[in-house]
Amino acid sequence: MSQLSTATSQIQQMLSLQDAMNSRVSETWRDNNYEWYRAIWVECAEMLDHHGWKWWKHQEIDVPQVQLELVDIFHFGLSLRLMTGASVNDISADLAQELTHQGNESDFKLALEVLAGSAVSSKVFNAAAFADCMRLINMDLNELFRQYVGKNTLNFFRQDHGYKDGSYIKVWHGKEDNEVLAELVHQLDPTADDFQQQLYQALSAKYPS
Repeated sequence: MSQLSTATSQIQQMLSLQDAMNSRVSETWRDNNYEWYRAIWVECAEMLDHHGWKWWKHQEIDVPQVQLELVDIFHFGLSLRLMTGASVNDISADLAQELTHQGNESDFKLALEVLAGSAVSSKVFNAAAFADCMRLINMDLNELFRQYVGKNTLNFFRQDHGYKDGSYIKVWHGKEDNEVLAELVHQLDPTADDFQQQLYQALSAKYPS
């Protein structure tokens, strides 16, 4: 399978998962006029803090956290694309082309500002700028897929365990749920047909009762 067809297949799966997650939160999510674009630029600002931008102090790039923020942004980007009304096949084909785009930007901060700027000024998901951010933080599509499916599964788990009414426990035996998730996704095979089910079961086993 070519890189482009693999990317298209992975994106189709992620679009399906995103639609399911949005429907889990609200069955009428397509009619609710959520500001997905705003969520993108707010996440961009949070990510910049994890990357570092302050020239007056020493800062280390927190690569895992930056990648996690990119995954969060991708959730919102997929939602924006689904809101266009285009078919999943057309969206997948377009995103596969854009995400395999090879840009010339060499400064992560500038690539991130293009991504945020498109969200603010045009209310769109700039997948080419997102691809630049991925490339500059050493994240390929396979890693995006692994982490996306992981975070999507955690989001479902949160909803099933009281996230909406405030009863959900965020810290599990001294670790935040995101940290537990990061450990689990690298212990399982993301190519397995039941990867999401395995991950959900592993989260259930770790959740404090």
